[in-house]
Amino acid sequence: MNAALASPAPGTEQEFTLTHADFERVRRLIYERAGISLHAGKQAMVYSRLSRRLRETRHASFAEYLQWLERVSGEQAEAEWQEFVNCLTTNLTAFFREEHHFHALAEDLRARASRPIRLWCNAASTGEEPYSLAMTVVETLGPSAQVKIVCSDIDTKVLATAQRGVYSTQARGLSTERLRRHFMRGTGGNSGFIRVKPELARLIEFRGFNLMSPSWSSLGEPFDLVFCRNVMIYFDNATQRKVLEHIHAAMKPGGLLYVGHSENFTESRDLFHLRGKTVYERV
Repeated sequence: MNAALASPAPGTEQEFTLTHADFERVRRLIYERAGISLHAGKQAMVYSRLSRRLRETRHASFAEYLQWLERVSGEQAEAEWQEFVNCLTTNLTAFFREEHHFHALAEDLRARASRPIRLWCNAASTGEEPYSLAMTVVETLGPSAQVKIVCSDIDTKVLATAQRGVYSTQARGLSTERLRRHFMRGTGGNSGFIRVKPELARLIEFRGFNLMSPSWSSLGEPFDLVFCRNVMIYFDNATQRKVLEHIHAAMKPGGLLYVGHSENFTESRDLFHLRGKTVYERV
């Protein structure tokens, strides 16, 4: 079968043709590179996101672009593979999303406050989650808390946004009190924007990281707490297990793993056991 999969909207014509073979090739490549398992209903999403790269790289078809992608070499190859991954990752986030986790985090921070704490947010996206973690740290233990938050993401573009720490004053999830306490308001040409205060930024180290990477040792010392929320839903069962094994190895015994509300790892009881609402303890 080699028919086009993505049908044009009524009254419009698509610029490119996405064939079944093209789509299957994209599925294979993103799985190999990022562990992401795209189901068969994602053709329109693939077309929408990757067609921008076709225009930017001046390729006339998906087949031509994908053939070039697999043949390009050197620094250009590394850069374009990153663009490919960036296009196909999903970044849905907000400040204090799944708020119950931050109440639980405050309790866990207090219980561990007698020693330095290492916390890993491995899907930092545009930064709302890591800065929510940092706000919780400051509100719970004070601005001089001995906490290091390592924040990573496979998507380098959203990670750059996170590192800037600049958001709209209309950002979801922030109370008036938190806006006042943790952010600086822009003036003049920056009116309507806020920037995180240095006391939050100093807690966080941003870095690019692919959960499919073999170089997990680069993360450094083991973590006490790990936020890996709404990440595993994009992986198949085999990839989930592989990532959980790596996370287990990167954590201290008794460390806590916070996951998304739709994620369940009861089949990996040898690694983690459920301690609370979507919070698992490392075995």
